[in-house]
Amino acid sequence: MSNNILISNKGPVLSVVVPAYNESVGIEKALTEIISILFSCKVDWEIIVVDDGSKDDTYQKVCRLAQFEPRIKAISLSRNFGKEGAIFAGLEHATGEAVITIDADLQHPPVLIPDLLEKWQQGVQIVHAVKRARSQESMEKKARAYCINKLISGLGGININNSSDYKLLDAEIVDIIIHQLPERERFYRGLTSWLGFKEEYVYFDVDTRQGDKSKWSFLALLELAITALTSFTVLPLRIVTILGITTLVLGITVASEAIWSLFTGQAVSGFATTIICLLIIGSFIMISLGIIGEYIAKIYEEVKQRPLYLMKASVGFDERIAEKSLNSEYKRSAMR
Repeated sequence: MSNNILISNKGPVLSVVVPAYNESVGIEKALTEIISILFSCKVDWEIIVVDDGSKDDTYQKVCRLAQFEPRIKAISLSRNFGKEGAIFAGLEHATGEAVITIDADLQHPPVLIPDLLEKWQQGVQIVHAVKRARSQESMEKKARAYCINKLISGLGGININNSSDYKLLDAEIVDIIIHQLPERERFYRGLTSWLGFKEEYVYFDVDTRQGDKSKWSFLALLELAITALTSFTVLPLRIVTILGITTLVLGITVASEAIWSLFTGQAVSGFATTIICLLIIGSFIMISLGIIGEYIAKIYEEVKQRPLYLMKASVGFDERIAEKSLNSEYKRSAMR
């Protein structure tokens, strides 16, 4: 990289989006490390911390840091909208020619930022940071992540094995995500893989998490997996058809046995067989209704057209821009 600082006439060259939820313990250390790496990159930069409705003083700590470093900006959401909403809020406010999304717990090592930036300067529009090793994670978490990644990759048709939300996106890609992908139920990792364009990968080892334990429970990961599947494939709906065909084959088999027994003068198979068939058919029906229900629920969320986030406060942004961003979701909804 050049020793000269790369400066854009339009704004910062690089925006770093940091979603944060209850990260009071480690947010100052995380931002300090990110800033030290950004200084070494020799580019004009900004950091946008999106406080996703934290119950601690995460936002207040970021605001204090912003008083000493004006390139640190902060957004406080009105409640916890989830990581997907927080990332979208950061992308919508980012003004850089390239945008990096990185977690606030330092499990995404900031030292990788120069590598991401170098790939972008070579013309790559999407740079994915992929987990090479999870040595710092428990066996339970590794197994959980492995199963969910395989489920989404296998059924969803997108490769997210060991992928993360640690990515660099060109401004053109950010614009596409914000303005051309209108869905409300978002899966950031999947969307960036689905887009295509020129992409490359860099690999990292997961670092020790700073602060308290992870916010991701098994149920939260399962909900994320369901969102990913229903967003990128209709294969689960086809499973309903497969279950129906299986039930039909089972019914024909049992009916054939009953008819054969009747014509040969044997006793017709009775209670146990009937109960087993009813249990199997009932299970298939309930599973099918559950799968269909998940898709209907996602349709319901989409048609409501509620904003992905609501912002209650911000620091470091032009007042006009902040007000415009606050109402942008409502304005887009009114124009549809």
